[in-house]
Amino acid sequence: MSSGMDSYWYVLVATGLLLLVSVLTRAGYFVFGDHLPLPDAVRRALRYAPAAALTGIVVPELLPWEGGLAAFLGIPVLAAVVAIALFWRTRNSILVIVGGMIAYWMLNAAVWLLG
Repeated sequence: MSSGMDSYWYVLVATGLLLLVSVLTRAGYFVFGDHLPLPDAVRRALRYAPAAALTGIVVPELLPWEGGLAAFLGIPVLAAVVAIALFWRTRNSILVIVGGMIAYWMLNAAVWLLG
């Protein structure tokens, strides 16, 4: 019975420490940002952070994890091609999200209906 309570306290303390570290690291820039300005090189590099984060989320979902041509022509890849074409044509982020999801749902429905 004691091992159940030990694991409970372990999870509780670990979660609390993770919360503390997360708050301190995120709040550090807001608290000390005026007193410790970032160099210009770091500011320029941080402009690419949102694109790098989005790429890190999207690309692993699109990479084939098994061999063959079917892996490259999967539904997520085709929906991503539609989304990229929409962005290239319109430069509208909302249309990219909506159009990519509609393409994904329609391709899934077509595969389901055609068996």
